[in-house]
Amino acid sequence: MMKNLITILTLLLITSAAIAQTRTISGLVTDENGKPFQYVNVFVESNTSVFTTTDSNGKYSITVPEKSVLVFAFIGYKAQKVRVGVSDSVNVRMEPDMVTLQEVVTVAYGANRHKLSTASDMYPAVASRPGWSYYDAMDREDYSRIRESGFRSVAHNPLSTFSIDVDNAAYSNIRRFLNMGQMPPADAVRIEEMINYFTYDYPEPSGKHPFSVYTEVATCPWNNKNMLLHIGLKGKKIDKGELPPSNLVFLIDVSGSMESPNKLPLLKSAFRMLVNELRPSDKVAIVVYAGASGVVLESTPGNKKEIILSSLDRLQAGGSTAGGAGLRLAYKVAQANFIKEGNNRIILATDGDFNVGVTSNAELERMVETERERGIFITVLGFGMGNYKDSRLETIANKGNGNYAYIDNIQEARKVLVQEFGGTLFTIAKDVKFQIEFNPLHVYSYRLIGYENRLLNDEDFNDDRKDAGEMGSGHTVTALYELVPAGLADSGSLVDPLKYQDSNRQPVRSLKDELVTVKLRYKDPDGTDSRMFEEVVIRGERNFEQSSSDLRFSAAIAAFGMMLRGSENKGDITYDTIIEMASGARGKDPDGYRAEFIRLVSAAAGLSVRPRY
Repeated sequence: MMKNLITILTLLLITSAAIAQTRTISGLVTDENGKPFQYVNVFVESNTSVFTTTDSNGKYSITVPEKSVLVFAFIGYKAQKVRVGVSDSVNVRMEPDMVTLQEVVTVAYGANRHKLSTASDMYPAVASRPGWSYYDAMDREDYSRIRESGFRSVAHNPLSTFSIDVDNAAYSNIRRFLNMGQMPPADAVRIEEMINYFTYDYPEPSGKHPFSVYTEVATCPWNNKNMLLHIGLKGKKIDKGELPPSNLVFLIDVSGSMESPNKLPLLKSAFRMLVNELRPSDKVAIVVYAGASGVVLESTPGNKKEIILSSLDRLQAGGSTAGGAGLRLAYKVAQANFIKEGNNRIILATDGDFNVGVTSNAELERMVETERERGIFITVLGFGMGNYKDSRLETIANKGNGNYAYIDNIQEARKVLVQEFGGTLFTIAKDVKFQIEFNPLHVYSYRLIGYENRLLNDEDFNDDRKDAGEMGSGHTVTALYELVPAGLADSGSLVDPLKYQDSNRQPVRSLKDELVTVKLRYKDPDGTDSRMFEEVVIRGERNFEQSSSDLRFSAAIAAFGMMLRGSENKGDITYDTIIEMASGARGKDPDGYRAEFIRLVSAAAGLSVRPRY
């Protein structure tokens, strides 16, 4: 009896001590105008799994360990760090981050503030030059040339064929430029990735296919003589508990170029969040590369999180960048731990600056193409700025049956690796292709907005050897076409008449109610033969103002992309019009991403008079 009493008292003392080591902190978060700020992320710096958000009144409450540092963060605003002091009430005022990547540390009961990092801290070699400016740090970034698609005649090009793209790196990269007070380079603006950064309220899939297809037609907001065709694809969402086990290899760049605070330190915080999502059935290995490559953690079960996190914490940056050697070693480790019918994937995290060994895009393409056929896919996470190699990372992800995201802050890391965990890491279909056939009775010409590097030949649609995009669990894909109606007096002829054949194909009058036919072809994740299904779009154009919020918001994003690119197809659109369009189409916006988009358009409007670098 006495022994039991002592045990109970001991447990009570331990429990009391544990309770005493935590405190509940609450308070109010306001914006720069002193108004309550909704959906601000609040988390513990050393343990991002301790997390909450502010409510509609800007209030929050969070239970944290003693002596914690709280981080208050919202996309497009300076992260505020608050060291918990004697007060249980902490109020924070957020400030827009429009010029530099600064973080501020404050003490809850004091007035001292100091900067942790600035753009000059991140680029000391560049900053030491006389007359240095932030724009000098951007001169080594690399983007593939984008040649914007023009209008195509339905008479001569009745089919439009392209591969889906669920990457969204371009949007967060554009956000980084605008938040730094700089207009992005035109070739950094991939409009389809901007559109697909956002989720849309498409119907859930039902039936034998893992997708649903949604279509809608409205007047075009930047040219009201034309029509806008909105096509949405929604992938089946698989519950996390039902996802197959994962064999993951973290391939991490620890070269000298990753030393900046927005590179390796942010990368480690991002991977910590991903590790917290792992299940016992998952396993992780860590491969690093700098001047050479090496394995710092053999494949380890997902429930041994302390071992995995300890290996991450020990990583330090230094040396040159043998990225090709790192990729080879990562694939070797993934193959050695291959899970049949599982998710076998490399997660590459880097700024893309390979300078030792295999460095050409062609060599890297061949490597990842070979490995994808063996069932090992690759997800690419880009970090940093200044020497960022966007073109290389996009190529690796596209050729490696994976997706590509750019991580510019801890909130984006949470979005990609926690909120979109299934879609980022688990493929439900591969080689997904669209083919649209236009009815010449109603459509004279058309233009696919974006997807310039995803266009396919019409013959590729039925060719199962042709690689295309992958679809993740719960992902949505959106495509927009601008259509010129048949019979417009000023349409004119886009090409000369053919000399050797009659190009005047007669439309099928019995199908006069059909506007377009949308065909979709895909393979199962481990399949070799494709499946196909189609949807017919019946005539029925709405006024733009009466269309769905998803169509109007995606149109606002497309218009913004055209403005940033200086597109000749932007018509009479203005930044003010885009803000009006997006503001009226915010719809459900629980995470504040659509509200943030509106702020970015406002920022671009103010920066548009400045020259691009």
